[in-house]
Amino acid sequence: MRRLLHSVARRLVVASAVTLGVGSLACATYSDKTESARSALQRGDYPGSVKQFNQILKVRDGEDLPSEWKKNFALVVLERAMVLQAMREYSASATGFIAADKELELLDIARDGAGKLGKYVYSDSAPKYKTSPVEKLSLNAMNMINYLVRGDLSGAKVEAKRFTVMRTYLRDYKPDQEHGAFGSYLAGFVHERLGNADEALRYYDEALQERDFGSLSEPIARLAARGSYRGDRIRDYLPTDEGTGAAKAEPPPVQKPDAPQAEAEPGEAPSSEGAGDAPPLQTPEPAPPTAELGSPLATASPWTMVAPKGPPTEILVVAKTGRVPYKVPERIPIGAAIGLAGAYVTGDTTLLEYGMFKVVVYPELVAANNLFVDAELRIDGKVVSMDEASNLGREIVAEYEEIKPKIIGAALSRMIVRAAAAEGARAGGNAASKDSGAAGLVGFLAAAAIEGTMVALDKPDTRSWSTLPEKVHIGRAVVPAGAHSVEVTVFGPGGKERHTVEVEVQEGGFAVVDVTTLR
Repeated sequence: MRRLLHSVARRLVVASAVTLGVGSLACATYSDKTESARSALQRGDYPGSVKQFNQILKVRDGEDLPSEWKKNFALVVLERAMVLQAMREYSASATGFIAADKELELLDIARDGAGKLGKYVYSDSAPKYKTSPVEKLSLNAMNMINYLVRGDLSGAKVEAKRFTVMRTYLRDYKPDQEHGAFGSYLAGFVHERLGNADEALRYYDEALQERDFGSLSEPIARLAARGSYRGDRIRDYLPTDEGTGAAKAEPPPVQKPDAPQAEAEPGEAPSSEGAGDAPPLQTPEPAPPTAELGSPLATASPWTMVAPKGPPTEILVVAKTGRVPYKVPERIPIGAAIGLAGAYVTGDTTLLEYGMFKVVVYPELVAANNLFVDAELRIDGKVVSMDEASNLGREIVAEYEEIKPKIIGAALSRMIVRAAAAEGARAGGNAASKDSGAAGLVGFLAAAAIEGTMVALDKPDTRSWSTLPEKVHIGRAVVPAGAHSVEVTVFGPGGKERHTVEVEVQEGGFAVVDVTTLR
């Protein structure tokens, strides 16, 4: 008897050691591995973030692609491409977006059941990363910017077409939710500059179905004079009802951003970057007083110009702030998990009553600690209104909440399989030692070893596009031909940060300026 108990105790120690050892090897999730890259972004160290992603990919430079595409590498290339865009390395960013787009598949949340979605609960069972529909839609829209800032309308048109395919899927699946309005806006701008009036109006109508854009009033009026397309939202932005002369209601007023003062304040270090420069490393200022942030913007004074006969000379500015929520491991009690998962649990849930572990581990979204949430635009010192074109953070959360019951159901179903295996081991241990007087203890240890090892191997799949900006702001203005100074100030809980870009615009041409602050 004593010898048996000694043997049992030794098995317990060995089982515990194995469980702890396996757990130490399996504890690093995707969000753990990319934490250093996100921390660098939070400090404003964009090159440092790219370096961290390069280390994961085992490459030296930001434009290098991996020689072998492991299951997470396409997502890492996507994450890095977004940071490269923030650094204004637009060619390298476009290369990354295109390569990632070819490797990534779509997670079909409209058709995949809990079983398929469950493969994305735990990393040991998950195949190559599949983008969610919102991520896929945003990928093509973000890459459109890489072409627009370089004046490449042909490349931007290709991305606009890819964007349309994905947006059609989302519109059919969830017509009551927002779907990347900023992408529709940019696609409309692409076709406007290409001279395709009706196609531009269709895209603008698509964007207006999501939200109002004060900056589209003048472009729609110009395009309506040349095109015949009249969607319901386009009509809302036209001054009169065609054929009747009846006055149409004015479009809703644009929600203007709060206005920091134009002049540099004590402690502020304005940044002045060229088109190919990375944003400087800055320590954000203390947040301005509430009264200052709540004050209205000064009225923009127009440039003195004669109405152009051809295409307008124009500057369009895109400002992107913050990062969307990202996934981390989350633990909730089994009872609460069963209530959330509902019908998506497969197996006998009563087996969970006998398990040692009374919590479910699954991937959950958490908010990024964003410093900047809004933006103000000035061109040559004149205030230009900016529209909040998209809140991608809100879209990501709405999309994940839709599939979360299936995700939790898959996690519970996995626990049931684990509990059944542990019960089998318990019964086997009891039978093998029924004459020893220690059968219950042996069975318990056998079950503990099986269940403990399986728990240690559980690694929630926290993969997501964590560098995707949370908000996208768009402003535009018709300007005289020549040199112009574009100043974008982003502000929020972390204070404010100023970015200045000098551009040259030819008569009848355009310039697109992008400012991205991923924090």
